Amino acid sequence: MEGNFGFIGLGAMGFPMAENIRRKMSSSKTMYVYDVYRPSCERFVNELGGIGPIEIVGSVKDVTENSSVVISIVPSAEDVRKVFLDGKEGAIAARKDAERLFLECSTIDAQTTRDVGETLTKAGSGSYIDTPVSGGVPGAAAGTLSFLIGHTDPTDSDPMSKTLATVLAMMGEPKKFFYCGKLGAGLAAKISNNYLSCTTLLAVAEAMAIGIRSGIDKDLLYRVIHNSTGQSWMCDNVMPVPGVVPHVPSSNGYKLGFKSQMMIKDTTLGIDAGHATGIRPVMAEAAVETFKKAAEDPRCIDRDGSSVYLYITDTKDEDWK
Repeated sequence: MEGNFGFIGLGAMGFPMAENIRRKMSSSKTMYVYDVYRPSCERFVNELGGIGPIEIVGSVKDVTENSSVVISIVPSAEDVRKVFLDGKEGAIAARKDAERLFLECSTIDAQTTRDVGETLTKAGSGSYIDTPVSGGVPGAAAGTLSFLIGHTDPTDSDPMSKTLATVLAMMGEPKKFFYCGKLGAGLAAKISNNYLSCTTLLAVAEAMAIGIRSGIDKDLLYRVIHNSTGQSWMCDNVMPVPGVVPHVPSSNGYKLGFKSQMMIKDTTLGIDAGHATGIRPVMAEAAVETFKKAAEDPRCIDRDGSSVYLYITDTKDEDWK
């Protein structure tokens, strides 16, 4: 695809997503990157600068000014508002370009993304679409992410939608793209998915702890669950017990996949969406209290969310070595 790209947010997910863009975009075009933590940008240039030009800029405005496609993945709704709507350094402060495409990959509430998108459109800054992701850091690195997209299916009569599909295919698998119809709908789907994944992870941790303390071998217990009605994606890919599934964070020192502190945000988004739609979110209301306590536990801080297992079992890392 021709044209310069901009990428905002080179964190655990953003870095490999941006890497895939830089590897697949035209080698003659420039990628403009911005992160509040500048060393992440410097590392990106050091590792990928040989593929094609990369420029570190000092604001989102500068990213937007120079890019025809801008991709953002940042932690919170407040961050998203600052990225796009800050009158001095945000995207809205850049030169107007109705053809510019903004892809918002952050997991935030749907109302915020609707507010931001409508404001950018009215300002003539470009088309803003919520495109939250699923697949975690492994999917981001492999370029196999699933995207939940707040837009209708691409059509030949809508060139922007074709550009959207092309850009997403640089980071994910088209067979896992779900076009949800309208602005904010992608995030509504994402929040529902994360409601289930967060509460399921805690349920897996508790079930494994109960079984192990009842005297069942951890590997046997996993095989039983994997082949029975308790089987789930979280059990197979985010197993919280170390040494059971080799590729998961828990078996690798709880290497960061999805930070423990972020479990609170995603669970709370589900709670808020439940109340907004008249559904009492019983499971998430119970789970968020445990995640809040785990996020303050030294064994869990800045580690993968599956480290909640260490909190609920009051286990030290060395006990598994």
